Amino acid sequence: MDILSLFVLVPVLTILALFATNGLKQARLVTMLGSMVQLGMAINLIFAYFRERAINTDIMVFTRDYVWFKSFNIHYAIGVDGISVALLMLTSIVVLAGVFISWRMKDLPKEFFVSLLVLSTGVYGFFISIDLFTMFLFYEVAVIPMYLLIGIWGSGPKEYSAMKLTLMLMGASAVLLVGILGIYLNSNADGGALTFNILEIAKVNIPFEAQKIFFPLTFLGFAVLGALFPFHTWSPDGHASAPTAVSMLHAGVLMKLGGYGIFRVAMFLLPQGAIEWSWVFIILSATGVIYGAFSALRQTDLKYINAYASVSHLGMVMFALLMLNKTGWNGAILQSLSHGFMTALVFALIGMIYERTHTRDITRLGGLLKVIPFISVAFVVVGLAYLGLPGFSGFVAEMNIFVGAFQNDDMFTRVATVIVISAIVVTAVFLLRVIGIMLMGTVKNPEYLKLPKVTWYERTGIILLFIPIIGIGIAPLWLSNMILESLEPFIRGVL
Repeated sequence: MDILSLFVLVPVLTILALFATNGLKQARLVTMLGSMVQLGMAINLIFAYFRERAINTDIMVFTRDYVWFKSFNIHYAIGVDGISVALLMLTSIVVLAGVFISWRMKDLPKEFFVSLLVLSTGVYGFFISIDLFTMFLFYEVAVIPMYLLIGIWGSGPKEYSAMKLTLMLMGASAVLLVGILGIYLNSNADGGALTFNILEIAKVNIPFEAQKIFFPLTFLGFAVLGALFPFHTWSPDGHASAPTAVSMLHAGVLMKLGGYGIFRVAMFLLPQGAIEWSWVFIILSATGVIYGAFSALRQTDLKYINAYASVSHLGMVMFALLMLNKTGWNGAILQSLSHGFMTALVFALIGMIYERTHTRDITRLGGLLKVIPFISVAFVVVGLAYLGLPGFSGFVAEMNIFVGAFQNDDMFTRVATVIVISAIVVTAVFLLRVIGIMLMGTVKNPEYLKLPKVTWYERTGIILLFIPIIGIGIAPLWLSNMILESLEPFIRGVL
């Protein structure tokens, strides 16, 4: 068995083991062990990747290719570069942290953990795929469980939120499929055979007219999952109704498929289309950054605040990708990773607060620093990371984004960059507002004085997410260099 296929096989085996469990304790123990194995595989993959890179200069390493449907030249083709490896690590950490945060899940725990593992299987498969058909298949596997996870285990208007999310993402999938088929049907433009293989298509000069048609379809198909304005409305409602671990995976991992797909497929395979259409999507992404920040400022529900903050931060990812230069792209990937860890941590903390106080309305909270200091201090620290304070992962990512944006010397891009940068000020305002109202001052409700202490599994989940946020901030070069090395083939294709 190749090293990458294990990322798909281990969650599947964990699901099969779950079917044989009986009760909450067995279900969560099996899920925890399976998730720990996944994290161990991701750590091992990082070391294996560096060893392989010392002797292998191919675009992708650990590649495997198995014929699936010969008549359409569809293969189970997999491989990774430094970007894929980093996102696999992100996924494994968030999944394990989500398992710890869901430790008390009592309502259909076996079914809940199975759905989480199906979602993670799709995400792992998506990040390792280098065949467009296989990638699209795993994309659907990752998205479909969200309907069940929100519709069954969610709260509030969960049926509405689950249906809205599913319909919008399925609509985006239909648009994406048209774009993928367009790429496939033009993959023989140089006289070869039709193929879904990304590395083979990258060698083909797809006609400019075809690129102009299929780039916006492919970009939009992925960008809806990345919460591109104005197609973002499914995301805040989905976050608000989802259980804590699902919000963590939704924002921390699943939405990263959007930016990764744009980069790996739309940018790499349709570079002339990217240049032609970039100005349109720069406007939409910059609008999303500032709109998300101001929308977060207007909210009082903690989940809606973090959901709109995610719209703003993910808008930065797409904005940086559209800069079409190495520094901007490096910033986009680093921002995807940083945001994944930070937003998963914030949703975990929100879940802990809600479980104890039974409210997410910041106007009904107050003085929490006195009664749940561990959670409160963690919230303050991750808030500083959200602001892009030096020493945290957000600073490294945003510096690359803004420097990359200013490398483009046209007035249009410079103005858009200033607008995007201004969102940092708005972010500072709403974060300080939340911290001041919710954590400081007197305890508003006397019942809060009796709140239960933080458990070992909650602490474990928080620490798991804090390690990379601080680690990347303090020592970013190994990760940044790994990403920059993987960007070379993309830069040659676009510039």
